[in-house]
Amino acid sequence: MTRLLTLATSAMLGLAVLAGPAASQDGPGGVPTQETTDPSGQNPTAAAPTEAELLNALQGGKITGRITIPDGKAAVLEQPEGREYRGFREGWLPWIGGIAVLGMLIALVVFYMTRGRIMMEPGPDTGRKILRFGAIERMNHWMTASAFILLALTGLNYIFGKRLIFPLIGPDAFAAMSQWGKYIHNYVSWAFMLGLVVMIVVWIKDNIPDRTDMRWVKEFGGLVGTGHPPAKRFNAGQKGIFWSVTIGGVALSLTGILMLFPFTLLDITGMQTAQYIHAIVGVLLIAIMIAHIYIGSLGMEGAYDAMGSGEVDLGWAKTHHSLWVEEEEARGAKSLRPGAVPAE
Repeated sequence: MTRLLTLATSAMLGLAVLAGPAASQDGPGGVPTQETTDPSGQNPTAAAPTEAELLNALQGGKITGRITIPDGKAAVLEQPEGREYRGFREGWLPWIGGIAVLGMLIALVVFYMTRGRIMMEPGPDTGRKILRFGAIERMNHWMTASAFILLALTGLNYIFGKRLIFPLIGPDAFAAMSQWGKYIHNYVSWAFMLGLVVMIVVWIKDNIPDRTDMRWVKEFGGLVGTGHPPAKRFNAGQKGIFWSVTIGGVALSLTGILMLFPFTLLDITGMQTAQYIHAIVGVLLIAIMIAHIYIGSLGMEGAYDAMGSGEVDLGWAKTHHSLWVEEEEARGAKSLRPGAVPAE
């Protein structure tokens, strides 16, 4: 029975090659053919591939054809890398994304249930304000954050949409939603890239690792030992977030541009590699940003004010960023917004 199916498949492929408008040509791992002519010397035709050649193509070789249009990649009818990418897209990627995103959510729930919210410690400076982020910094942060959330949601739809949303809303609604999601992803990405550039320019000087970060790491930001370790404007954890966004964001931006303008610089293998990188970095960065959102809102009292009003409680600042407060004291009131009170 297996032999009959193999012969039938081979015969069908052979007929397809002979009946096609253009004969296939030799290529790496391809199906080689030989041109023959009729007795009159005209109307060249392609000799049918042998059964072994067709089976080799089915088992992983690249199937190519002969074309007359300038787009050379159109000659590739089937290539092994496409099957490998489909396996990644349908198999590995949902697992990687699910473990990263759900794993982070579960870890944060466990942390909240065991540690609870990190509360402000009352002190003589509680209630006084000090400027932490200016208007331009906050505007850029919220623009970049909003763009990233939209990109994350539309990207997760690409991975999980047909598994989770499609059965609930049906094919028509899901198709419309996914089409609009594609538009959002393509155009909002430019706002994210602009915000990423501004963020790097404005904050990179404050995110260079130094010796003060070692103690913060050893004490896990105050979870081990007593009190909070001293930190400058950004502690080691925030620096880790910054460099994750910087490196991951640049990787997403470069691969995203390559996919927005397909085959401009890369062949089909390069395009698939760009999609591997874009998808994996994307889900990992989503997981990291979930942790960042948690710490900046529910996880720590007083942290949201930094990107809300821009001014934070002076007691909070002395607890979490004591070295930065000392630097602000040395600079004097000129570095503070009107109404903010420098530490004494």
